[in-house]
Parts: sequence; C-alpha cells; structure tokens
Amino acid sequence: MTQPLVTILDDEPEIRQILTDALEEAGFRTQSFARAREFEASLKRVTPDVCLVDLSLPDTDGLALVHRLALEQGAAVIIISGRAQVQDRVTGLELGADDYITKPFDPAEVVARIRARLRSPRPVAQGGDTALFNGWTAHFDRYVLEDDKGGETPFSHAEGEVLRLFLESPKRLISRAQMQEMLGGAAGESFDRAMDVRISRLRTKLGEDPKNPRLIKTIYGAGYIFLGDVSWR
Repeated sequence: MTQPLVTILDDEPEIRQILTDALEEAGFRTQSFARAREFEASLKRVTPDVCLVDLSLPDTDGLALVHRLALEQGAAVIIISGRAQVQDRVTGLELGADDYITKPFDPAEVVARIRARLRSPRPVAQGGDTALFNGWTAHFDRYVLEDDKGGETPFSHAEGEVLRLFLESPKRLISRAQMQEMLGGAAGESFDRAMDVRISRLRTKLGEDPKNPRLIKTIYGAGYIFLGDVSWR
C-alpha cells in the first residue's frame, strides 16, 4: 500500500528539514518546496494527501494560496505559521484550511494532526458523488454547489467534508464529538472554531438566513441537524 504523500511549503530550510525528518520517520512520503511556484507546479503532476503551507512566503500571498488550494485540490490543507493571532487563525480557516498550527511547533503534534486527518473515516456517498437537496445540487467531484437556475458556487475541501457529513445523515442530530471523530482534527477550541467557520460559510453559500437557517439547524448544547431531503446519484 502506497504511503500518504505530504507536501511541505516553507521558505525556511530548517523547518522543511525538521518536518521532512519527522514525517518520513512516521512513514509518510514527502516533498518539500521553498517557493510557491515550484509547489504549484508539482500539484499539476501529483495530488498529495496533505499540504503543509507556511503563510509568510517570498513569492506569493500565503492566504491567497491556501484559498486556491482549498477550492482546487482534493488534499487537506494545514497551515503552519508564526502568525499566532486569533484573527490569522480565523482568516485561514475561513479561506478553507483544514487546520492551523502555530510556530514554534512540536513535530510530533504535526504528525498527530496529519494522522488524525487521514485516518478519519470519510462519509461515503450513497451511490455517487452528486447529491440533490432542496433545489441544490452538490457536485463533490468538482467541489461545486449548483442552484436551481444552473448558477455554480465553489466550496472548499474542508467545507465539502462538513457538507457531505450532513448530506449523509439528514434529519439526524450530529454532535460536535461525532463531527470531531468523523472529520478528524484535535478536539478543543481550535476544532470548534473551524467547524463554526465552515458551517457559517456553507450557510452563506446556500443562501441561508443566519438568524433563522432552514437547512442547517443549530441545536444549542447538542450539535446540528440537516433538515433537507437528500437523494444521491
């Protein structure tokens, strides 16, 4: 069985080496890059399982790159950055990152976060990669939401994980603990914030009233319920 591939984008050679050593010792394959243009060129040849991306890059805006990766790649995207402010974390998650790790970091924690992402069971579509619900069509092969008039709105890999979880379990309560178990990631405030961001963005893309959402209902103190009628093809 081929070992998962992790790509590392960081302009600091010491950081790249630390991550490479820790990941390869843990059994992962790695590729590392100092420049975004080299990193993006590699994505045209192979899709990694996880992308580790620093935000402070010499040749591109790290946040813009994370956003492109989240919309265009099937890989999980984990930010590793020296920017430790809450707003940086929120922005990174809003733009589609699956996780956010601050520098300095423990390499063992990075390995654990990656393993949590990869071992989490992904919801399996009931017969296909396209779901129809309440006038919407979710194309998981293209990461696109299509409305009843044919208009398309892209969603990120991270948003797609949450949406698919809801669509696979309509009209059933899903607790935060269940979401953490199924989607992976470290439990705690960081994971809760990530879920809040992704659900908020999904509601916006589905045209939901934030004060009275019709499809994704919050059950305070318990979790969420998706109230749509879903069919798969």
